[in-house]
Amino acid sequence: MPNPPSAQPSPEEIEAMLTKASEPARQAVGLHEYYRGKMGTLPKCPVEKLDDFSIWYTPGVAAPCKEIAQHPDRVYDLTNKGNTVAVISDGSRVLGLGDVGPEAGLPVMEGKAMLFKYLGGVDAVPVMLENLAPEPFIETVLRLQPGFGGINLEDISQPKCFEILDRLRQKAHIPVWHDDQQGTATVTLAGLMNALKLVGKEKGDIRVTFIGSGAAGVASSRLIFAWGVDPAKATVVDIRGILGKHRQDFAENSPQYRLCQITNAEGREGGIEAAMRDADVVISYAQPGPGVIRPEWVRGMAADPILFACANPVPEIWPWEAKAAGAAVVATGRSDFPNQVNNSLSFPAIFRGVLDVRAQTITDEMCFAAAGALAEAVGDSLAEEQILPRMMDLEIYPLQAAAVGLMAQQQGIAGLKLSRDELLNRAEFMIGLAQSSTDVLMSAHCIAPFPEN
Repeated sequence: MPNPPSAQPSPEEIEAMLTKASEPARQAVGLHEYYRGKMGTLPKCPVEKLDDFSIWYTPGVAAPCKEIAQHPDRVYDLTNKGNTVAVISDGSRVLGLGDVGPEAGLPVMEGKAMLFKYLGGVDAVPVMLENLAPEPFIETVLRLQPGFGGINLEDISQPKCFEILDRLRQKAHIPVWHDDQQGTATVTLAGLMNALKLVGKEKGDIRVTFIGSGAAGVASSRLIFAWGVDPAKATVVDIRGILGKHRQDFAENSPQYRLCQITNAEGREGGIEAAMRDADVVISYAQPGPGVIRPEWVRGMAADPILFACANPVPEIWPWEAKAAGAAVVATGRSDFPNQVNNSLSFPAIFRGVLDVRAQTITDEMCFAAAGALAEAVGDSLAEEQILPRMMDLEIYPLQAAAVGLMAQQQGIAGLKLSRDELLNRAEFMIGLAQSSTDVLMSAHCIAPFPEN
């Protein structure tokens, strides 16, 4: 069982933690400038002499072109399409920064591409679009399909992100996924699975409060309800207050309107404080803090409360404040605190599994499979400050990829049939290849070492 509430850190300890929390931002601009971004392009075939180009380019390249023209599925065998994902954004909802535009969003998408490669062995290309209405955005993405094996949508403002994802999943012939929705929801669910195990509560009995009804909050609630948490016992609160049938400010086709109909059976009204009262779990994807969630509101939760304060770049409440107020388990979206709830734990692995079996789409069941594999990977290390693996626990990625690939086959939406061992071996090889290539480039100083401070 969790320990009693911890003592509030001293002012000196708080100052040290705040300094540590600000260090990544202090270094980021200089290092991005030094490396001129994070991603480039390298060949994957040998080039030893001039004649090799007659194979890889003209005239030899005409042969695979003709082969694909006659047998379109051969594109997956003769090109890198089956291992390439487009990371598409318009920069209209970046991290905790909001609408900074496509150019300012590019560093995030490059970072996403780097994680795809290093943690999933997936080649990813950042594609920044002008801030478009849903219809031209959807048309543009559909026209990009021939060159990619999958689409990862990222940092798109709501409500248009919901329509874009839904319609692209209906129209596209390759998998389309919105990481801010499905990826965040998958890792949130994995963390909740283990947090409930830790405090000894059952999913069917708990009261969950979701703070924020944007992409991450809506998707997390939907996946968690589908997993078995009772929506009638749940509350959702946004900037205008608690959602419920008393709210008349949502369009009937919006996901928030649906949440008004299925949550808050007791008809609770008010703001965040009222929504958190007596909750077993609070999952917050709200505005960056600190101070969005107050310690006294944590004290008003049920016994052994679980608090996920996941706003970036600063959580809604500092973890030490939440622990001092009685929270049994605290998670954030940051890597410099314990229990990071970050979609980077899953999206590279999920796409690895999706691409390896040529799945047609990414279903909730595939997300459940990934979440279960991620939660189980903690094993005997499960503790208050370890409800999830960390990003560099590299064994978690092949395990999730295999679980996703198997589920796609069970659901009849996979183009290839592979055993669990085959999926694990494929994922381990592709991820290991990406990481070994990075090591070789660093050793050869093709990737320069960090500059001296």
